[in-house]
Amino acid sequence: MASDHRPVLVLSRPDRPRGRGRRVAAPPVAERANALGIPLEQPESVNEPQVTERIVQARPEAVVVCAFGALIKEPLLSKYELLNVHPSLLPRWRGAAPVERAIMTGDEHTGVSIMRLTAGLDSGPVCLTSDEPIDPQDTYGSLATRLQMLGGELLVRTLDLLATGESPAFVEQDEAQVTYAEKIGPEDRLLDPARPASELERVVRALHPHIGARIALADGTLLGVHRARDAAERTPVGTLSTVAGRLLYGACDRALELLEVQPPGGRPMDAAAYLRGHAC
Repeated sequence: MASDHRPVLVLSRPDRPRGRGRRVAAPPVAERANALGIPLEQPESVNEPQVTERIVQARPEAVVVCAFGALIKEPLLSKYELLNVHPSLLPRWRGAAPVERAIMTGDEHTGVSIMRLTAGLDSGPVCLTSDEPIDPQDTYGSLATRLQMLGGELLVRTLDLLATGESPAFVEQDEAQVTYAEKIGPEDRLLDPARPASELERVVRALHPHIGARIALADGTLLGVHRARDAAERTPVGTLSTVAGRLLYGACDRALELLEVQPPGGRPMDAAAYLRGHAC
């Protein structure tokens, strides 16, 4: 959205190996800052004294944190009021993977919260929130895109208030309603056939396209799953089957139809292409 607010400094994480080739690359926000000609710093730790001094030199009217992925400590916490853009309706889904966990759990809606950063994990008071429905077909990619836009709108509204000298009203979170969105680990990616097909389908959507779900095959390799849907049939639990030209994976209650998969070391392909080269 259009705004008169302009960033005077971007702090981002250092360049790291990324992708299957593990080539060193800059974080997307660093690439964008360079493209726009915005001053950029990529310290190993944002808590180093020289980083605080660099922020002071930039003379910001506000300091905004979004998906930074590292713990911010004193004295920076006290020196500025840090506004954090968090993609959930706090206190639900504090933590590293709020979008993925909301889809995995089957939440009907999520949203964005603008909060004051404190020493706790996403525990600071909230000044603005906005709701966003989760469509039954939403993937991480589609939902995160909408939340990014929503987060930008809420942040601009907050900055507008600050620019007029009007301090937003911050409300403490209800600790009794807290849930945590733990970081996605290898065990979260693996489709467990002991769980219902509807849950497995949500996992596939929650991890697409950035992480990816997987199935453990009988030979010990892992089959990536990019798209799937519930099927009416029941097939042997934990095995791949072919029914009427469709690729099915047996869950505890019924089958999960695999629509797009990725063989080990291969490229993503639709189920028909996979079945032409693999017997089930």
